[in-house]
This record gives sequence, C-alpha cells and structure tokens, in this order.
Amino acid sequence: MTETKKGRMLSVWHLLKQAVNGEQQDYTSGSIRRSVILLAIPMILEMCLESVFAVVDIFFVSHLGKHATSTVGLTESVIAIVYSLAIGVSMAATAMVARRVGEKNREEANKSGMQAIILAVAIITIISVPGFVYAADILRFMGAEEEAVRIGSGYTRIIMGGSIVIMLLFLINGIFRGAGDAMMAMKSLWVANISNIILCPILIRGLGPVPAFGLNGAAMATTIGRGIGVCYQFYHLFKGKGMISFNFRQLKPDWKIIASLINIAWPATLQFLIASGSWIVLAILVVQTGHSDASAGYQIAIRVVLFFLLPAWGMSNAAATLVGQNLGARQPERAQLSVLKTARYNAVFMGLVSLIFLVFAESIITFFTKEVVVRQYAVLAMRIISAGYIFYGIGMVMTNAFNGAGDTRTPTWINLFGFWCFQIPLAYILSKPLGIGPVGVFIAIPVAETAITITAYIFFRRGNWKLLKV
Repeated sequence: MTETKKGRMLSVWHLLKQAVNGEQQDYTSGSIRRSVILLAIPMILEMCLESVFAVVDIFFVSHLGKHATSTVGLTESVIAIVYSLAIGVSMAATAMVARRVGEKNREEANKSGMQAIILAVAIITIISVPGFVYAADILRFMGAEEEAVRIGSGYTRIIMGGSIVIMLLFLINGIFRGAGDAMMAMKSLWVANISNIILCPILIRGLGPVPAFGLNGAAMATTIGRGIGVCYQFYHLFKGKGMISFNFRQLKPDWKIIASLINIAWPATLQFLIASGSWIVLAILVVQTGHSDASAGYQIAIRVVLFFLLPAWGMSNAAATLVGQNLGARQPERAQLSVLKTARYNAVFMGLVSLIFLVFAESIITFFTKEVVVRQYAVLAMRIISAGYIFYGIGMVMTNAFNGAGDTRTPTWINLFGFWCFQIPLAYILSKPLGIGPVGVFIAIPVAETAITITAYIFFRRGNWKLLKV
C-alpha cells in the first residue's frame, strides 16, 4: 500500500471518528464535503435505527394477523398528524437554533430551544386527549373492518394517549440538530428505539412474569421506549455540557420567540399535514379497493420503504443544519453549495436502494408475511414505489433546505398542489374509474413525488430562501 493510500485511509478514519464522537465543529468554514459528512453520518445512523424499529415492529405485529397489521397501518396514518406537528415545530426550532448558533449567540439559541418545548407541550395536549377518547371512531373513519376495530382500538388509544413522547422526541432532536450536535440526536433516538426493540417482543408475546398483551403490547413498547429516549434527552439538556444547555429560568414564556416559532412552525406543520393527509387518503383508497389483504400488503411495503427512506431523510437533515448555520453566518452561497452536494450524495444512495428493491422485493417481503395475497400486494407496492427513489432523495434535501432557512411556506405550497391537486386525483382515477384498484394508488406515488421534486428544485435555484430573516 502506497503512502498516499495510507494517508487517505487515515484521513477517512479520522473523519469518521470525529463524526461518531460528536466533537463540536464550526460548520460555517472549511471544507463543505467534510461538513456534510460530519453531520450526515450521525444523522443517517440516527434514522437507520428508526428504520430498524419500524421493520421490527411490523415483523412482530404482522404475525398477529392481517387485521392487526391493518390496524397498525391505519393508526400510523392518523398518528402521522402528530408526526407532522412534531416535525413542524422541530423544523422551526432547528431553523431558529441554527441561525443563533451561526451568529455565535449561544444564550439566544438555548432560549429558543426551551420556548419551542413550551409551545410543543401546549399543542400536543390538545391533540392527544381526543385521540385517546375516540380511538375506535378514528379507526372506523379510516375504513377499518369491525374486527380490526375490535382488535385494534386499544392499540390506537395507547398510541394517541402517549403521543407527547413522540412530539418531544422529534422536537428535542431538532434542537440538537440545529446546534450541530447531531451525535446527541442520534444517541437519543438509539436509546428510544433500542428500548422499543427490546420491549416489543416481551410485551406482545409475554416473558416470564410479564403477561402477553398482544397488539396492545406493541403500543406500550413504543410509548415506553420513546419515553425513555425523552428522559435521556432532558438529562443532557439540563446537564449543561453541550452546545445547548437549559435551566429552569428559561421556562418563563418569551412571547416574542414563541411568536417567531409559530410563524415558522405553522406552515411547516401544514406542509407535513398536507403530506400526511394525502397518505391517509391513499390508505383509505387501498382499503376500499383491495380490503384488508391489500391494506396489510401496502402497510408492510410502506414500512420496508421507510427503512431506506429514513436514512436518506437523515442525510437531508444535514442540509437543514448547514443552511441555517451558514445563513446565520451570512454565507448564502456556501449554504447553497452544501445543499447541492448533499442532494448528489442522497441521489446516489437512493439509486442503489431502488435497484435492490426491484431485484429482491419478493425475498424481502416473504420475511414479513406468508399470506399469498398480502405478499403479492406488498411486492407490487415495493417495486412500483421504489421506481421514484432517486427523486425522493433529491426532493427530501430540497425540502429540508427550505425548512432550514426558515422558508417553510414554499414547500408547503408545493406539497399542497403536488399531493392534493395531483397525487390524490391521480390515485383516485387510476384505482376507481379506470379500475386498476390498489395498484393505481401505488403508481400515483412515484409519479407525484417526481413532479414535486422537479418543482422544488426550480424554486430552490431561484434563491429567494437566502433572503429570509429568522
């Protein structure tokens, strides 16, 4: 081995070690590629374990039968509203904290993070109580069969009632990311999801003195696991050794900061509500045209698709941090170059994943279900949806670039027209009037996502996001 190759290997090893150790970095200077890698590695690892949990969860639940699988999928479609709120507020926190860090104003960064938590707790209280009370009605509204409602209402009630841990887990990790502390965000999600993975089989099937709770056990494992993750986050926030450190004096509401957070958060929340709402409609169309077999197959496929989408989302989170901090440091061109580099890396990754899905879809799905009809629908869904993977990867980066700049309105409008004026009508026409059924819904997904990505790229190149004040 030549000295040059040895030097390169040592350099790569040193970079990986820095990324995993979570050493504090200045992302507003130096190599852009290095900055992307240092942020992206822990963010990808963070989302990898989230992906693993999603697959482990559906693996255990799918063995409880198609009604249990359908219930989990329908509940996830509704809880996506909570995810949208969590992501919306966390995007606002990321954008604001990143700007303050880029300006080297640590005190204001800390204050912004605490005010985001106050706002999030107020919002989620309004959502979780009705969700807990009307769990069975929610499933009926989603088109679940009565057997699925009977089996799954307890699961939905636990998930909706404990949704505060979902909100806080997402939000606080958004604060860590905005500060450039991607490693702490990764560790928090790892703690939460490892707890989930351990508890899931124990509470579903029972172990020793622990009784088997069945489908309800899956909900209990998810809620408890994420709660443990949130406790871990708060411990490090109040310990005061990282870039972000809280104290109880910051609990006093600062209405100016809260107003600024709301101004960024409501379009970001609406942005993801629009997307989540469209997925609810798609899930309903699949149930209506293919019943429980198609619904179960679709939900298994979506979980597997998310297994690879979430790491790509992790890489796109790096773009949000880099945009926010570099705009705070008044370096808009560096922010733009960071986004383009991240998009290129994401496109390569997603292209490879697309090939894997096209070739090995049947082998992957067989691992989750032995029911022939369910497996057929799942394989079809995987292959069709993965056809647009490269565009998904680029689109995620573009969306997070806007959000990291605090320009949450542009992707909101793009989502509104892309999902509700194009994807849903297309899915309806293909599945019902044209009689293609669930396959028509599957086809509408990559077609619409491709159009959304192209539109987002055009708006990104215009550069209006560089001028926004946060």
